[in-house]
Amino acid sequence: MGTRYYLQDALGIAAALHEMARNSDMVFMANYAQTVNVIGCIKTTKTRAAFDTTGLVLKLYRRQFGTIPVEVTGQAKPLDVLAAWTKNRKALTISIVNPTKKAYDLALDLKGVAIEGTGQRFQIAGSEPMAYNQPGKKPNMVIEKKQLSGIKNKLTVAPLSISLFRLPVR
Repeated sequence: MGTRYYLQDALGIAAALHEMARNSDMVFMANYAQTVNVIGCIKTTKTRAAFDTTGLVLKLYRRQFGTIPVEVTGQAKPLDVLAAWTKNRKALTISIVNPTKKAYDLALDLKGVAIEGTGQRFQIAGSEPMAYNQPGKKPNMVIEKKQLSGIKNKLTVAPLSISLFRLPVR
């Protein structure tokens, strides 16, 4: 019993987090209720548990996204782009939601900082918008982590994805 959440729901949760962050002058706190089973982001059986797709998004943003908002300008549609500094301002985090079945390159034009060293990309992606996770079975959706070097002026995002980039800066 309960609601099953799919990749398409995860894309919506990430876009909603972006909208709340963009309006952080009005929205200073939001909470997730019913965390386990029924309408929760963690599904369980008597012996197993699994993060639903929406739970993966919440976990990713909580652990990896910055806390100090950064203005994003330019036209990126159909992508939804959000950026923030880490608390120590040593890294810029850029989150991109791609709700389409097409990969995109997003041009970067950073003002006043330069990317330095190796960055990271955390990604939740799939080829099917109805992909989901189920307790006791190999997950269809995971947070993939990849080291990135040589980032200059663009970021590439996969189709049907939430990509969070953590870029060290000087």
